[in-house]
Amino acid sequence: MNPALLKTASKKNKGISLLSATALGIGGMMGAGLFSLLGTASAHAGSHIPLAFLLGAIAASFSVYSYAKLGATFPSSGGAATFTVMSFGPGVISGGLNIFQFIAYLIAAALYAAGFSEYANTLLGGNLSPVEIQLVGAGIVIFCAGIKLLGTNFVGKAEALAIGFVTIALLLFSVDGIHVADIGAFKMSSWSINGIAIATGILYINYQGFGVVTNSSNAMQEPRKELPLAMFSALILVTIAYFLVSTAAILLLSPAQMAAYNGHVLADAAKIVAGKTGFVVIGASALLACAAALNATIFAASNIAADMANKSSISKVLGESVLTTDSRSLTISTILVIALVLVFPLEVVGKMASLAFLLVYAAITFGHIRVRQQTGAKLWPLWAAIIINLGLFTTLFINVVESAPGSAIALVIALCGCFSAEAISRKYLRGLLKPH
Repeated sequence: MNPALLKTASKKNKGISLLSATALGIGGMMGAGLFSLLGTASAHAGSHIPLAFLLGAIAASFSVYSYAKLGATFPSSGGAATFTVMSFGPGVISGGLNIFQFIAYLIAAALYAAGFSEYANTLLGGNLSPVEIQLVGAGIVIFCAGIKLLGTNFVGKAEALAIGFVTIALLLFSVDGIHVADIGAFKMSSWSINGIAIATGILYINYQGFGVVTNSSNAMQEPRKELPLAMFSALILVTIAYFLVSTAAILLLSPAQMAAYNGHVLADAAKIVAGKTGFVVIGASALLACAAALNATIFAASNIAADMANKSSISKVLGESVLTTDSRSLTISTILVIALVLVFPLEVVGKMASLAFLLVYAAITFGHIRVRQQTGAKLWPLWAAIIINLGLFTTLFINVVESAPGSAIALVIALCGCFSAEAISRKYLRGLLKPH
């Protein structure tokens, strides 16, 4: 596809401002990872979680550079689904990678839904049964899918309102938490390079939301100017919030306490700061943040699915038989996310999501090297992104194989299945569809 044609087509759907795009990115990042994975990360990094967040931000910044250059050159609602076709051409590689990318967004959405249900259970006194917790997760997925039907601009406004409340609550928690904590009695825990690397990999999912912004590039007035600004603004603001919040958390709770409160660490930390009020406010913020992240991620996943069908990002067979319309793409996305919520626990789906996106970012950035003459990107940040993403993937994957081999196997099967389905549909199933 010609970039000029993409730009012309994108003008038909203008309607998202720089503020809304930035909020969309923040909403995609500031979700279940911050509120629900601190305990999991602390098991590896101890009290060095703020360092793991900073390293994750540095790692993500190279991928943000790559995506910003690609999104500004090839604006499309499909975001990275378009980047793969531009880089690798239409075929098995781009098609299989796009299907896997679609699955990665669904896994991330399942993580946010699981985080929402975990905090909902915590606010209700922990009295929900496992089945009821899963039903809450399924319910919020359906609710966010309904919001997506109201349109791009409404999604952006909903993100801005939700994230505004969450940001204020987290800043107040950070300031009060650092003030209340007995800093003189604080002692850093032991650490290892491998442990911090694993924690960085686990927390990396907190930064995947920057990719969500590229899916709104065709709805921007000036994507070349606004997209990079929105993406880096979201990354910087979120990193500051992560550092402050995680610093307050490690000052208030020991690694052992974080492990005991795994899944709802911040709510229990806020209880130390402001009693029941702090517990409820941070718990409510967690619900909003998880819902906002879920909302933004479903927005991205369904847009990728629709774009794959409309622009030959996957085979014509899969596109015409599965993803024929936006509403069908949204419906399929919703059903698959609900299935993931019902099958995988929060901790497992969190690691799976980070692994999936580390692979996706490495592959898309490698493809970017092939078209960098069009995007004007420098070579060294692209190679830095590839090496860092693959390094974190390897470290985290080894840990997952040791701790939860079933999820590692599921991820490998999903990866192989995506490329197999694409190859089979292109080679053997073309004749099954009748021309319209």
